[in-house]
Parts: sequence; C-alpha cells; structure tokens
Amino acid sequence: MKQLLYIIIRSLVDNPDMVEVTEVIEENSLVLKLKVAQEDMGKVIGKQGRIAKAIRTVIKAAAVKQNMKVVVEII
Repeated sequence: MKQLLYIIIRSLVDNPDMVEVTEVIEENSLVLKLKVAQEDMGKVIGKQGRIAKAIRTVIKAAAVKQNMKVVVEII
C-alpha cells in the first residue's frame, strides 16, 4: 500500500523528492501518513478535496483485495 500511494503522489506533484509516506499500525488498520511540499498540497487535495478522495478510494480498493483496512492521512 505504501508503495502504491508513493507512486501515485509522485506523479501528481512538482516536487517528487519531497514526498514522504510513513506507515503506522493502529488497532485493526494501517494508517498511511502522507507528507508533501507545502506548494504541492493543493495538487494532492484538489478542488473541494476531489483528488484526495479519489486517492483514498484507490488505496482502499487495493486494501480490500488484501483484506486490510487502510486510512490515508494527509499531513
């Protein structure tokens, strides 16, 4: 999951070297914390959060195939 999120985000931003994804295991789920450069936040979140929602949907769909619960946090 971490690698999938990393690849998706690097293709969206202007500063791909600033992309950081960390994994945290909490109770019954995996939390992926995403950090990007401040100037790339708008590209990752999108208008009214549409891009962020689409990214979360793709990650959750991949997680379901592996019987996992994944949460994506943009920090």
